[in-house]
Amino acid sequence: MTPVTAEGEDPQTTAPSAGSAKRALAGRLSWGLADQAASSMSNFAVGIYVARSLGVTAFGVFTLAWVTYGVVLNVSRGLATDPLVVRFSGVPHASWRAAVARSSGTALGVGTALGTACLVIGLGVGGRVGPAFACLGVVLPGLLLQDAWRFAFFAAGTGRKAFVNDVVWGVALVPAMVVAARVGSVSAFVLAWGGSAAVAAVYGCFQSGIRPHVTGARDWLRAHRDLGYRYLVENVSNSGGGQLRAYGLGAIVGVGAVGVIRGAELLLGPFTAVLMGLSLVTVAEAARVLRRAPRRLGKFCLLLGGGQAVAALLWGGALLLVPDRGGEFVLGGVWSAASELIVPVTLGVAGAGLGTGAAAGLRALGAARRSLRSQLIASACYVSGGLGGAAVAGTVGSAWGVAAAIVTGSAVWWLQLRSALREHHQNTLREVRTS
Repeated sequence: MTPVTAEGEDPQTTAPSAGSAKRALAGRLSWGLADQAASSMSNFAVGIYVARSLGVTAFGVFTLAWVTYGVVLNVSRGLATDPLVVRFSGVPHASWRAAVARSSGTALGVGTALGTACLVIGLGVGGRVGPAFACLGVVLPGLLLQDAWRFAFFAAGTGRKAFVNDVVWGVALVPAMVVAARVGSVSAFVLAWGGSAAVAAVYGCFQSGIRPHVTGARDWLRAHRDLGYRYLVENVSNSGGGQLRAYGLGAIVGVGAVGVIRGAELLLGPFTAVLMGLSLVTVAEAARVLRRAPRRLGKFCLLLGGGQAVAALLWGGALLLVPDRGGEFVLGGVWSAASELIVPVTLGVAGAGLGTGAAAGLRALGAARRSLRSQLIASACYVSGGLGGAAVAGTVGSAWGVAAAIVTGSAVWWLQLRSALREHHQNTLREVRTS
């Protein structure tokens, strides 16, 4: 596949100098950071607003819907957008358009199918949790399509469009949240959050000039099944681990504990949101580094992961200095319990940041088997640490167990990347000798 510049020109007709290539890379990363900042602020604002409006128990119910969305989102990414980023980052525009039409159609199809399942389950469960899940089912198609546009724009090197799309979502959130606060229920907040995402999803169709082809989903899945199904299992094991931990914590300690953990995680919101959407930028950039300078991939991944880990530690250190009055202003009644978890949650986010550097490298190499192995081990550690810690020492124990598990999982990711880089180098030498 032929790389393209950040503006989409074919390098066969436009040969960039080393300086312009670096500027293009800096531009793409800058738009990635800007987009993640917009996404982080939106997620942070939603979480804070809901926590202050609903209290600990209702916020716990909202969190259960949120982590369920995370599982569905990772199903969509594994089947639709992860293969797009790996195989269609920096390709000719016509190839990108055809791939995006089928990829976004796949994401929309996944949202419709799993949204229907959520709706049926929510209506059947009833109680406090059921209505929230039913409403989640209604908004899932729009949520997944909006996420698909972000991946598509970063694959094309036009991150500014992803940033604008997230800004549109954020703007639409404001009146929607005001209305939800007046209603005062978890279901209203879920509909407001997902409905505003649907606005951005529709706008993405106009930005790209592409209509999602749901009928092309079968061809897309067939063409990329070697990556898609492994990424599906990998992604679901990641988000599924979070969901199992949340459900298990609710059963062991209580639903309020789920809200406390989420409150502590919100304090690290700027970094957790970046980690969730990291593949928007880093996998595409890692794929470009691999094609242009394969030996630099390991260094790129180390700088990426190390930079995030250091930033998370600095942010967590600053949070320890926040006075109780300031924390209560942000999180309301959730602050008192959540503030006790700042240290373990910060260590967990720093470990995750370090690990995502290695994960980006494995994705760029197309080492789906190694990537899957790493994620399964990391997820098993996460669930065991989170639930084992909860059984021993309640909410605090769960936080420390998860922190230890994430650091262990990060080490596994880096060991697998080192082996994958060695294999790639050996395969390259073998091809040179036989050519």
